[in-house]
Amino acid sequence: MTIQWFPGHMLETQNLLKKAISKVDAVLEILDARLPEASANPFVNKICNGKFRLKVLNKNDLADPEQTKLWLEYFKKKEGTSAISICGTQKVQAYEALNYCVNKIDRNRARKIKVMVIGIPNTGKSTILNSLAGKKIANIGDVPAITRHQQRTSLKNNIDIYDTPGILWPVIEPEERAYILAASGAISDTAIDYNDIGFFAATLLIKRYPDLLMQRYSFLKMLPDDELTLIEKIGSARGCLKKGGIVDFQKASEVLIRELRAGKIGRISFETPKDPEHDN
Repeated sequence: MTIQWFPGHMLETQNLLKKAISKVDAVLEILDARLPEASANPFVNKICNGKFRLKVLNKNDLADPEQTKLWLEYFKKKEGTSAISICGTQKVQAYEALNYCVNKIDRNRARKIKVMVIGIPNTGKSTILNSLAGKKIANIGDVPAITRHQQRTSLKNNIDIYDTPGILWPVIEPEERAYILAASGAISDTAIDYNDIGFFAATLLIKRYPDLLMQRYSFLKMLPDDELTLIEKIGSARGCLKKGGIVDFQKASEVLIRELRAGKIGRISFETPKDPEHDN
């Protein structure tokens, strides 16, 4: 599956960021803790040359804690890479990330520090900004690409922080990465096929999180051998049926994906540092 979802405002945002990056002191790159590598936009590497950048693994309350720990160790071993994991809804943790970044900046205390928040859609950038401000100043939600324009907010200690629209890249490859992004909600549902994404998610859960599956879907008497059977059983139990009692796999897949994204199945990571593409 090749996903091409690149709204017009994303190209505009790329051009805006190229100009804006030269005017800030540091960058908070917000990643999804469940998919730290897949949620990293290659474009960010190109525009952050010479700027201190902190990788913030957000939504750690939804991610597998063991895998998050391994990801932090993975980034620590990469030269010139700093990373921290947080839950962006927690003000203390949001400030921990900001202060980590600020402390790396050589500054004249008479002038403001400028920090840019950057990342792909739906990683929680606006949530973090609201936590730092202590009030709602940016729209948030579970739909990607809510923020459409750069927003500046003045914080205490003479700090300005810039929230930017989430940006993807025109063609998402390899295929595995596209599936991971779609399953996490980083790509608009209008650009994906729930059947494809549901089958991908079911395969991952059967392989890596069988115990969580059995706990969430207590109607399962035993772990299904394949993704088709799992989705069929979920559809049957949740009433996702067509005429004649036939399971509607589209609706059943939607149930699975929505519960997965919301953390109802448990704390799950979509990728690990030991996956073939990372294990080097």
